[in-house]
Amino acid sequence: MVRRGLSSYLMTDPDFEIIGEASSGNEAVKLLQELYPDIVLMDLIMENGNGIEATKEIIKAHPECKIIILTSFYDDEQVFPAIEAGAFSYVLKTASADEISDTIKKAYVGQSVIESKVAQKMMNRFRGNETLPHQELTKRELEVLILLGDGKTNQEIGEELFIGIKTVKTHVSNILSKLQVSDRTQAAIYANRNKLTM
Repeated sequence: MVRRGLSSYLMTDPDFEIIGEASSGNEAVKLLQELYPDIVLMDLIMENGNGIEATKEIIKAHPECKIIILTSFYDDEQVFPAIEAGAFSYVLKTASADEISDTIKKAYVGQSVIESKVAQKMMNRFRGNETLPHQELTKRELEVLILLGDGKTNQEIGEELFIGIKTVKTHVSNILSKLQVSDRTQAAIYANRNKLTM
């Protein structure tokens, strides 16, 4: 629905010609061999081939093509591999249709657009003071994350921290947002991967 809506909007601009749509990374790579677009709008998380691998393949076969990453994710595990794969611009789906349109026009004339949150991550890495997502959590959110990593339920977390279930759910929601993960299982995996668990 997002792809169709954006395509319909862009077709109202005479500067654009939409020559193809793909629902997966693999499909995008196949279409490229037939269509050779100037610019590709690429999501990162898709079935049948992710956007990072598709970006690598497209740049390898069609180096002059400019790929604009359009995604909901800006965690390190998505941002840096996408840039390294050859992405030209990186914008979030929270951008307005006009901003996306402007990003495409800038890409066509050789101007990259990098979402401010992504640009900050890049600068932090360049300066050597990169922060990890969990470092943005409050003390209480970090405590909840650690317990999530230990496999605790909301009820058990509430009992251990002496807070109500509703408060636990609020903390979990904030944690998922700040870590850019979709569910508590991924949050638990993050906690264990970063050695936050007891």
